[in-house]
Amino acid sequence: MKQVPWVTRVRRGLTALLFAVVAITLWTPSDSRAEYGDIVINNYADAAGMRPAIFPHWFHRIRFRCKVCHADLGFQFKAGGNEITMLKIIDGQFCGACHNGEVAWSVENCDLCHSGKPNTPTQVHESTIQKLAVPVGQGGSKK
Repeated sequence: MKQVPWVTRVRRGLTALLFAVVAITLWTPSDSRAEYGDIVINNYADAAGMRPAIFPHWFHRIRFRCKVCHADLGFQFKAGGNEITMLKIIDGQFCGACHNGEVAWSVENCDLCHSGKPNTPTQVHESTIQKLAVPVGQGGSKK
């Protein structure tokens, strides 16, 4: 019986591995590649002369389980489903539970959240935060 050289065995192994990767990629449904969208919160911002707030859901989700915000803090599973006001945040509700200057930055840094394009409705946005956000230095209030 003739022995197959090691180079041939490596090539066959790499070919089989490549075939497996391609097969898995083609078989995986495209929905499984979906990322968490940014949430635009504009229930009161436009009326108050502020830019809409952008909530980077993906950033928070990779750090916390869903229950932290949706059960423990009371966020509904619907963009715009909560009556979030700055007074409630300052009082430690909703975002203010963490954004208190100890766990995360506090409300004095308006531009960090209020960075959306004016008149963008409350929604789960499918684009990246770079397409929604105002360039640094342009401020949190409308201009």
